[in-house]
Amino acid sequence: MKLTIYHNTRCRKSREALELLESKGLKPEIVEYLKNPLSEKKIEELILLLKLDPMQLVRVNEALWKEQYRGKNFSKSEIIALLTKHPKLIERPIISSSTNAVIGRPIDQLIHFLESH
Repeated sequence: MKLTIYHNTRCRKSREALELLESKGLKPEIVEYLKNPLSEKKIEELILLLKLDPMQLVRVNEALWKEQYRGKNFSKSEIIALLTKHPKLIERPIISSSTNAVIGRPIDQLIHFLESH
């Protein structure tokens, strides 16, 4: 199974998810999305795979969100544009296959995702 992890090396949950994948003998493609920001098209693809509303992909407790965006209404495309502009706001880690994806926190969600493949 080909997997991709959208990874933040400074995030403990993201590192735990990568360790879990590797402990199962999986070698996911690692995308460090803070160093290589995702395009709007890629974020749209992930949202479809995750089966989420774009707002569910936003880290609403992030200081940047609280200071600049909380309380404002955005369209789906505006949220996607914000996530492209500020990748720090993307919920993490995201693990995807060709057919679906999961946000790997808590880690149980990733375990269930792997068991269902």
